[in-house]
Amino acid sequence: MARKDLSKFRLDTKLALAGRDPARFDGAINPALHRASTIVIPDADDLYGKPNKTYGLEGMAVQEALREALVAIEGGAEAVLAPSGLAACTLALLTVARANGEILVTDSVYGPTRRFCDTTLKRLGLRTRYIDPRIGAKIAALITDDTCAVFLESPGSCTFELQDIPAISAAARTRDVPVLLDNTWSAGVFLKPFEQGVDLSIQALTKYQAGHADALMGAVIAATPEWGQRVRMTYKQLGLGASPDDAYLVLRGLRTMAVRLERQSASALAIARWLEARSEVARVLHPALPSHPDHELWQRDFTGASGVFAMVLAPATAPDRVKAMLEGYDLFSMGFSWGGYESLIIPTDANITRTAAPWRAEGPLLRLSIGLEHADDLISDLDEGFARLRG
Repeated sequence: MARKDLSKFRLDTKLALAGRDPARFDGAINPALHRASTIVIPDADDLYGKPNKTYGLEGMAVQEALREALVAIEGGAEAVLAPSGLAACTLALLTVARANGEILVTDSVYGPTRRFCDTTLKRLGLRTRYIDPRIGAKIAALITDDTCAVFLESPGSCTFELQDIPAISAAARTRDVPVLLDNTWSAGVFLKPFEQGVDLSIQALTKYQAGHADALMGAVIAATPEWGQRVRMTYKQLGLGASPDDAYLVLRGLRTMAVRLERQSASALAIARWLEARSEVARVLHPALPSHPDHELWQRDFTGASGVFAMVLAPATAPDRVKAMLEGYDLFSMGFSWGGYESLIIPTDANITRTAAPWRAEGPLLRLSIGLEHADDLISDLDEGFARLRG
Protein backbone atom coordinates (compact mmCIF):
# COMPACT_ATOMS: atom_id res chain seq x y z
CA MET A 1 0.00 0.00 0.00
CA ALA A 2 2.83 2.41 0.79
CA ARG A 3 4.00 2.27 -2.80
CA LYS A 4 0.63 3.39 -4.17
CA ASP A 5 -0.06 7.01 -4.99
CA LEU A 6 -1.57 8.62 -1.89
CA SER A 7 -1.74 12.12 -3.35
CA LYS A 8 -5.46 11.85 -4.11
CA PHE A 9 -6.29 11.32 -0.43
CA ARG A 10 -6.80 13.87 2.34
CA LEU A 11 -4.39 14.24 5.24
CA ASP A 12 -6.21 11.96 7.69
CA THR A 13 -6.22 9.14 5.15
CA LYS A 14 -2.56 9.67 4.27
CA LEU A 15 -1.61 9.49 7.94
CA ALA A 16 -3.49 6.20 8.28
CA LEU A 17 -2.01 4.62 5.15
CA ALA A 18 1.47 6.09 4.59
CA GLY A 19 4.29 3.61 5.05
CA ARG A 20 1.90 0.65 5.32
CA ASP A 21 2.42 -2.36 3.07
CA PRO A 22 1.14 -5.65 4.55
CA ALA A 23 2.56 -7.53 1.55
CA ARG A 24 6.08 -6.56 2.68
CA PHE A 25 5.43 -7.44 6.34
CA ASP A 26 3.85 -10.90 6.13
CA GLY A 27 0.37 -9.43 6.25
CA ALA A 28 0.94 -7.31 9.34
CA ILE A 29 -0.41 -3.77 9.34
CA ASN A 30 2.66 -2.48 11.16
CA PRO A 31 6.19 -2.97 9.80
CA ALA A 32 8.62 -5.43 11.28
CA LEU A 33 10.96 -4.06 13.93
CA HIS A 34 14.55 -5.21 13.32
CA ARG A 35 17.36 -4.32 15.72
CA ALA A 36 20.24 -4.87 13.36
CA SER A 37 23.88 -3.99 12.89
CA THR A 38 25.44 -6.70 10.75
CA ILE A 39 23.67 -7.67 7.53
CA VAL A 40 24.83 -10.95 5.99
CA ILE A 41 25.62 -10.68 2.26
CA PRO A 42 26.03 -14.04 0.51
CA ASP A 43 27.60 -12.74 -2.73
CA ALA A 44 31.14 -11.34 -2.41
CA ASP A 45 30.57 -9.11 -5.45
CA ASP A 46 27.85 -7.27 -3.50
CA LEU A 47 30.04 -6.27 -0.55
CA TYR A 48 31.39 -3.02 -2.02
CA GLY A 49 30.17 -0.37 -4.42
CA LYS A 50 26.66 -1.72 -4.88
CA PRO A 51 23.41 0.12 -4.06
CA ASN A 52 22.17 -2.72 -1.84
CA LYS A 53 21.98 -2.32 1.92
CA THR A 54 25.14 -3.43 3.70
CA TYR A 55 24.80 -2.29 7.33
CA GLY A 56 22.12 -1.65 9.91
CA LEU A 57 22.85 2.09 10.15
CA GLU A 58 21.07 2.47 6.82
CA GLY A 59 17.84 1.34 8.48
CA MET A 60 15.62 -1.67 8.12
CA ALA A 61 11.93 -2.10 7.32
CA VAL A 62 10.52 0.19 10.03
CA GLN A 63 12.85 3.08 9.17
CA GLU A 64 12.05 2.64 5.48
CA ALA A 65 8.32 2.74 6.23
CA LEU A 66 8.69 5.92 8.28
CA ARG A 67 10.72 7.63 5.54
CA GLU A 68 8.06 6.73 2.98
CA ALA A 69 5.33 8.06 5.25
CA LEU A 70 7.05 11.39 5.81
CA VAL A 71 7.40 12.01 2.08
CA ALA A 72 3.78 11.02 1.47
CA ILE A 73 2.61 13.52 4.11
CA GLU A 74 4.87 16.54 3.56
CA GLY A 75 5.89 16.01 -0.05
CA GLY A 76 9.38 16.15 -1.48
CA ALA A 77 11.48 13.35 -2.90
CA GLU A 78 13.23 11.68 0.02
CA ALA A 79 13.42 11.71 3.81
CA VAL A 80 16.53 11.02 5.89
CA LEU A 81 16.04 10.17 9.56
CA ALA A 82 18.14 11.53 12.42
CA PRO A 83 18.37 10.52 16.09
CA SER A 84 16.77 13.79 17.29
CA GLY A 85 15.29 17.05 16.05
CA LEU A 86 18.52 18.91 16.77
CA ALA A 87 20.48 16.23 14.90
CA ALA A 88 18.21 16.84 11.91
CA CYS A 89 18.99 20.57 12.05
CA THR A 90 22.72 19.97 12.29
CA LEU A 91 22.61 17.33 9.54
CA ALA A 92 20.95 19.79 7.18
CA LEU A 93 23.44 22.54 8.06
CA LEU A 94 26.45 20.28 7.56
CA THR A 95 25.07 19.18 4.20
CA VAL A 96 25.26 22.75 2.88
CA ALA A 97 28.27 23.98 4.87
CA ARG A 98 31.52 24.92 3.17
CA ALA A 99 34.68 26.51 4.55
CA ASN A 100 34.81 30.30 4.21
CA GLY A 101 31.11 30.33 3.40
CA GLU A 102 28.33 32.17 5.14
CA ILE A 103 24.89 31.04 6.15
CA LEU A 104 21.99 33.44 6.74
CA VAL A 105 19.94 32.37 9.77
CA THR A 106 16.76 33.86 11.18
CA ASP A 107 17.44 35.66 14.44
CA SER A 108 14.52 33.84 16.07
CA VAL A 109 16.02 30.39 15.46
CA TYR A 110 15.81 27.55 17.99
CA GLY A 111 18.47 28.10 20.67
CA PRO A 112 20.41 24.82 20.23
CA THR A 113 20.57 25.41 16.46
CA ARG A 114 22.04 28.84 17.13
CA ARG A 115 24.63 27.34 19.48
CA PHE A 116 25.67 24.86 16.79
CA CYS A 117 26.13 27.71 14.31
CA ASP A 118 28.09 29.80 16.79
CA THR A 119 30.40 26.98 17.90
CA THR A 120 30.81 23.97 15.61
CA LEU A 121 30.18 25.72 12.30
CA LYS A 122 32.37 28.62 13.36
CA ARG A 123 35.18 26.19 14.21
CA LEU A 124 34.81 24.65 10.76
CA GLY A 125 35.24 28.05 9.11
CA LEU A 126 31.61 28.85 8.33
CA ARG A 127 30.30 32.30 9.23
CA THR A 128 26.74 32.83 10.43
CA ARG A 129 24.91 36.08 9.81
CA TYR A 130 21.66 36.46 11.70
CA ILE A 131 18.83 38.20 9.91
CA ASP A 132 15.62 39.93 10.93
CA PRO A 133 12.89 37.25 10.86
CA ARG A 134 10.67 39.71 9.00
CA ILE A 135 13.25 40.67 6.37
CA GLY A 136 11.27 39.13 3.50
CA ALA A 137 12.47 39.96 -0.03
CA LYS A 138 15.04 42.41 1.35
CA ILE A 139 17.23 39.41 2.07
CA ALA A 140 18.41 39.72 -1.54
CA ALA A 141 20.75 42.53 -0.44
CA LEU A 142 22.51 40.17 2.00
CA ILE A 143 23.10 37.26 -0.37
CA THR A 144 26.66 37.15 -1.72
CA ASP A 145 28.87 34.66 -3.52
CA ASP A 146 29.85 33.33 -0.07
CA THR A 147 26.25 32.55 0.93
CA CYS A 148 25.83 28.78 1.05
CA ALA A 149 22.31 28.61 2.53
CA VAL A 150 19.44 30.42 4.21
CA PHE A 151 18.07 28.78 7.38
CA LEU A 152 14.52 29.67 8.44
CA GLU A 153 12.20 28.67 11.28
CA SER A 154 8.63 29.81 10.81
CA PRO A 155 7.31 30.61 13.29
CA GLY A 156 10.22 30.97 15.70
CA SER A 157 9.68 28.50 18.52
CA CYS A 158 10.01 31.10 21.32
CA THR A 159 8.87 34.44 19.90
CA PHE A 160 6.69 33.21 17.01
CA GLU A 161 7.66 35.57 14.20
CA LEU A 162 6.75 34.20 10.77
CA GLN A 163 9.01 34.54 7.76
CA ASP A 164 7.84 35.35 4.25
CA ILE A 165 9.11 32.06 2.89
CA PRO A 166 8.09 32.51 -0.77
CA ALA A 167 9.76 35.94 -0.96
CA ILE A 168 12.94 34.69 0.71
CA SER A 169 13.02 31.55 -1.45
CA ALA A 170 12.59 33.61 -4.63
CA ALA A 171 15.50 35.87 -3.67
CA ALA A 172 17.70 32.88 -2.81
CA ARG A 173 16.79 31.06 -6.03
CA THR A 174 18.14 33.88 -8.19
CA ARG A 175 21.57 33.27 -6.62
CA ASP A 176 21.28 29.46 -6.56
CA VAL A 177 21.28 29.46 -2.75
CA PRO A 178 19.38 26.65 -1.00
CA VAL A 179 16.70 27.39 1.60
CA LEU A 180 16.41 25.25 4.73
CA LEU A 181 13.34 25.41 6.97
CA ASP A 182 12.71 24.08 10.45
CA ASN A 183 9.06 23.16 9.89
CA THR A 184 8.44 21.46 13.23
CA TRP A 185 5.71 23.85 14.43
CA SER A 186 3.44 22.94 11.52
CA ALA A 187 4.15 19.20 12.02
CA GLY A 188 4.70 19.02 8.28
CA VAL A 189 0.97 19.32 7.62
CA PHE A 190 -0.07 22.97 8.12
CA LEU A 191 2.70 24.35 5.88
CA LYS A 192 3.86 22.79 2.61
CA PRO A 193 7.45 24.03 2.30
CA PHE A 194 8.27 22.63 -1.13
CA GLU A 195 5.41 24.58 -2.66
CA GLN A 196 7.11 27.72 -1.28
CA GLY A 197 10.58 27.10 -2.69
CA VAL A 198 12.23 25.33 0.26
CA ASP A 199 14.96 22.79 -0.56
CA LEU A 200 15.30 21.01 2.79
CA SER A 201 12.51 20.76 5.36
CA ILE A 202 13.48 19.78 8.89
CA GLN A 203 11.22 18.06 11.39
CA ALA A 204 11.65 17.25 15.07
CA LEU A 205 9.61 14.06 14.98
CA THR A 206 9.96 13.93 18.76
CA LYS A 207 7.12 16.44 18.92
CA TYR A 208 3.76 15.91 17.18
CA GLN A 209 4.66 12.87 15.10
CA ALA A 210 5.68 10.78 18.10
CA GLY A 211 3.12 12.56 20.25
CA HIS A 212 3.62 10.67 23.50
CA ALA A 213 6.82 12.13 25.02
CA ASP A 214 8.65 8.81 24.78
CA ALA A 215 10.70 8.88 21.57
CA LEU A 216 13.49 11.01 20.09
CA MET A 217 13.82 11.41 16.33
CA GLY A 218 14.20 13.98 13.57
CA ALA A 219 14.11 14.04 9.79
CA VAL A 220 15.36 16.05 6.85
CA ILE A 221 12.99 15.90 3.90
CA ALA A 222 14.50 16.86 0.56
CA ALA A 223 12.69 18.60 -2.28
CA THR A 224 14.53 16.70 -5.01
CA PRO A 225 16.39 13.39 -5.41
CA GLU A 226 19.63 15.33 -5.80
CA TRP A 227 19.20 17.04 -2.45
CA GLY A 228 18.13 13.74 -0.96
CA GLN A 229 21.37 12.12 -2.09
CA ARG A 230 23.45 14.96 -0.63
CA VAL A 231 21.75 14.68 2.77
CA ARG A 232 22.01 10.89 2.73
CA MET A 233 25.75 11.00 1.98
CA THR A 234 26.35 13.47 4.83
CA TYR A 235 24.29 11.21 7.10
CA LYS A 236 26.43 8.18 6.20
CA GLN A 237 29.71 10.07 6.51
CA LEU A 238 28.75 11.23 10.01
CA GLY A 239 27.90 7.66 11.00
CA LEU A 240 24.41 8.63 12.14
CA GLY A 241 21.67 6.11 12.80
CA ALA A 242 18.01 6.17 13.74
CA SER A 243 16.71 3.82 16.43
CA PRO A 244 14.30 1.21 15.04
CA ASP A 245 12.35 1.28 18.31
CA ASP A 246 11.89 5.05 18.12
CA ALA A 247 11.05 4.83 14.41
CA TYR A 248 8.32 2.34 15.29
CA LEU A 249 6.92 4.66 17.96
CA VAL A 250 6.99 7.68 15.63
CA LEU A 251 5.28 5.74 12.85
CA ARG A 252 2.61 4.57 15.30
CA GLY A 253 2.18 8.14 16.51
CA LEU A 254 1.60 9.33 12.94
CA ARG A 255 -1.60 7.29 12.76
CA THR A 256 -3.30 9.47 15.38
CA MET A 257 -1.56 12.77 14.67
CA ALA A 258 -4.47 14.29 12.74
CA VAL A 259 -6.98 13.81 15.55
CA ARG A 260 -4.47 14.96 18.17
CA LEU A 261 -3.58 18.07 16.19
CA GLU A 262 -7.24 18.91 15.65
CA ARG A 263 -7.92 18.77 19.38
CA GLN A 264 -4.72 20.54 20.43
CA SER A 265 -5.10 23.27 17.84
CA ALA A 266 -8.68 24.02 18.88
CA SER A 267 -7.83 24.00 22.57
CA ALA A 268 -4.78 26.21 22.07
CA LEU A 269 -6.74 28.81 20.12
CA ALA A 270 -9.52 28.85 22.75
CA ILE A 271 -6.93 29.29 25.52
CA ALA A 272 -5.06 31.97 23.56
CA ARG A 273 -8.28 33.96 23.14
CA TRP A 274 -9.03 33.62 26.84
CA LEU A 275 -5.52 34.80 27.72
CA GLU A 276 -5.90 37.88 25.51
CA ALA A 277 -8.66 39.11 27.82
CA ARG A 278 -6.61 38.74 31.00
CA SER A 279 -5.20 41.83 32.68
CA GLU A 280 -2.12 39.86 33.72
CA VAL A 281 -1.20 39.33 30.06
CA ALA A 282 0.32 42.09 27.91
CA ARG A 283 -0.07 40.15 24.65
CA VAL A 284 -0.45 36.65 23.25
CA LEU A 285 1.85 35.41 20.47
CA HIS A 286 -0.28 33.02 18.43
CA PRO A 287 -0.13 33.37 14.61
CA ALA A 288 -3.80 32.41 14.21
CA LEU A 289 -4.93 35.40 16.28
CA PRO A 290 -5.76 38.56 14.30
CA SER A 291 -3.66 40.49 16.84
CA HIS A 292 -0.47 38.71 15.76
CA PRO A 293 1.76 40.95 13.58
CA ASP A 294 2.18 38.18 11.01
CA HIS A 295 -1.41 36.97 10.97
CA GLU A 296 -1.83 37.75 7.27
CA LEU A 297 1.23 35.67 6.42
CA TRP A 298 -0.19 32.82 8.48
CA GLN A 299 -3.50 33.06 6.62
CA ARG A 300 -1.72 33.02 3.27
CA ASP A 301 0.78 30.24 3.88
CA PHE A 302 -0.66 27.94 6.55
CA THR A 303 -3.74 25.74 6.63
CA GLY A 304 -3.86 25.53 10.42
CA ALA A 305 -2.01 26.08 13.66
CA SER A 306 -0.46 23.70 16.15
CA GLY A 307 -0.87 23.87 19.91
CA VAL A 308 2.28 25.85 20.73
CA PHE A 309 2.24 29.59 21.38
CA ALA A 310 3.46 32.16 23.91
CA MET A 311 2.25 34.94 26.14
CA VAL A 312 3.99 38.04 27.44
CA LEU A 313 3.05 38.93 30.99
CA ALA A 314 2.20 42.47 32.01
CA PRO A 315 5.01 44.89 32.91
CA ALA A 316 6.53 44.92 36.38
CA THR A 317 5.60 41.31 37.10
CA ALA A 318 7.62 40.20 40.09
CA PRO A 319 9.94 37.22 39.37
CA ASP A 320 9.03 35.50 42.65
CA ARG A 321 5.33 35.65 41.74
CA VAL A 322 6.06 34.14 38.30
CA LYS A 323 7.97 31.35 40.02
CA ALA A 324 5.02 30.70 42.37
CA MET A 325 2.64 30.66 39.42
CA LEU A 326 4.73 28.19 37.41
CA GLU A 327 5.45 25.80 40.25
CA GLY A 328 1.87 25.48 41.50
CA TYR A 329 -0.02 24.17 38.47
CA ASP A 330 -1.97 20.93 38.65
CA LEU A 331 -2.06 20.26 34.90
CA PHE A 332 0.69 22.31 33.30
CA SER A 333 4.22 21.02 33.83
CA MET A 334 7.57 22.60 33.03
CA GLY A 335 9.68 20.75 30.47
CA PHE A 336 11.76 21.41 27.36
CA SER A 337 9.69 19.86 24.62
CA TRP A 338 6.22 20.17 23.14
CA GLY A 339 3.69 18.45 20.94
CA GLY A 340 2.93 15.59 23.30
CA TYR A 341 -0.35 14.70 24.98
CA GLU A 342 0.69 16.61 28.12
CA SER A 343 0.44 20.38 28.54
CA LEU A 344 3.67 22.25 29.22
CA ILE A 345 4.61 25.79 30.17
CA ILE A 346 8.11 27.28 30.49
CA PRO A 347 9.66 30.73 30.88
CA THR A 348 11.72 31.35 27.74
CA ASP A 349 13.49 34.69 28.22
CA ALA A 350 16.73 32.87 29.04
CA ASN A 351 16.56 31.10 25.66
CA ILE A 352 16.39 34.31 23.62
CA THR A 353 19.56 35.67 22.03
CA ARG A 354 19.22 38.41 19.43
CA THR A 355 21.86 40.14 17.34
CA ALA A 356 19.92 41.32 14.27
CA ALA A 357 16.41 42.21 15.45
CA PRO A 358 16.11 43.16 19.14
CA TRP A 359 13.47 41.34 21.15
CA ARG A 360 11.42 43.70 23.27
CA ALA A 361 8.71 42.57 25.64
CA GLU A 362 6.62 44.26 28.30
CA GLY A 363 7.22 41.47 30.81
CA PRO A 364 8.30 37.83 31.13
CA LEU A 365 7.74 35.53 28.14
CA LEU A 366 6.09 32.15 28.73
CA ARG A 367 5.66 29.41 26.11
CA LEU A 368 2.74 27.00 26.29
CA SER A 369 2.27 23.66 24.60
CA ILE A 370 -1.34 22.54 24.83
CA GLY A 371 -1.93 18.83 25.27
CA LEU A 372 -5.02 16.64 25.21
CA GLU A 373 -6.54 17.68 28.54
CA HIS A 374 -9.90 19.43 28.33
CA ALA A 375 -9.49 23.11 27.45
CA ASP A 376 -11.79 24.21 30.27
CA ASP A 377 -9.67 22.35 32.84
CA LEU A 378 -6.53 23.94 31.43
CA ILE A 379 -8.13 27.39 31.63
CA SER A 380 -9.06 26.76 35.26
CA ASP A 381 -5.48 25.72 35.97
CA LEU A 382 -4.18 28.91 34.33
CA ASP A 383 -6.73 30.99 36.24
CA GLU A 384 -5.49 29.60 39.53
CA GLY A 385 -1.96 30.38 38.40
CA PHE A 386 -2.88 34.01 37.83
CA ALA A 387 -4.23 34.12 41.37
CA ARG A 388 -0.78 33.04 42.60
CA LEU A 389 0.81 35.61 40.28
CA ARG A 390 -1.24 38.36 41.92
CA GLY A 391 -0.21 37.11 45.34
